[in-house]
Amino acid sequence: MPLVRWCRSADLPEPACLATTPLPTYALKTTNGTFTFGAWSQIAHWAGIELRLGFAPQWIDRQPYLHTLDLKKTVQPLLAGTSLACSKPRPVLVLDPGHGGEDAGARSVLGHDWEKQFTLDWARRVQSLLATNGWEVFLTRDNDRELGLSNRVALADQHRADLFLSLHFNSAAADPSQAGLETYCLTPAGMPSSITRGYDDDPALVFPNNAFDAQNLQFALRLHRTLLQVNGHVDRGVRRARFLGVLRTQQRPAVLIEGGYLSNRREARLISDPAYRQKLAEAVVRGLGIPL
Repeated sequence: MPLVRWCRSADLPEPACLATTPLPTYALKTTNGTFTFGAWSQIAHWAGIELRLGFAPQWIDRQPYLHTLDLKKTVQPLLAGTSLACSKPRPVLVLDPGHGGEDAGARSVLGHDWEKQFTLDWARRVQSLLATNGWEVFLTRDNDRELGLSNRVALADQHRADLFLSLHFNSAAADPSQAGLETYCLTPAGMPSSITRGYDDDPALVFPNNAFDAQNLQFALRLHRTLLQVNGHVDRGVRRARFLGVLRTQQRPAVLIEGGYLSNRREARLISDPAYRQKLAEAVVRGLGIPL
């Protein structure tokens, strides 16, 4: 759809052309933030934060065109603002420390620690901070034990959680220079995923968590923004994926965070520092709307 026509129908200002070379680039400025994108690239930005579109915008007759699904599932939720997905007096959050037991996750390039240790410590720190601020917080595991993905989802159902947050750290052993923060939510039906990691990605599939597409994106952006303030703004973007089984069948807004690369020496040193993990925990809490 021509973006100019869509803006008129939504009573929004027309997008401003920032450049035509090397790629046509536009900005849609609103009271809630600025959406910036370029033709033929799925990488866009919202208020300076990188995010991935489902389809690359087109440039036809010197006008920007966006896919109608991106307008509905990405742009509209952005324009609505990134309000907290839950505003109950005593919200219930299920925190999911990734991995555990025999499933140790990624190994630190420093050689002596594993992802499962760091995610559990991070989750405990978030739990402690939120509990003192009126939240009910349950951990999918509170010790070093292996837990199936379906069990993690079931626990969120059992506690009637308002929000679900899975905590992880990344690894790219083949490229130790890779670094930064990634935040994931489920891909809306009809869209291709930002990343598949070799898994099948059928856009026709609809999962229970797709009922929360808009809230998922808003939730992810809030957390991503506050965490970037801790990691030095090394931004790998808000992404959407279907291969993350811990998100697909959630009956609530759900997000998965990859809080840095254990295969990158600089980030591995940071992640191994308890003071840094405390800063990550505080960033999550601020992202949930609690000033610290």
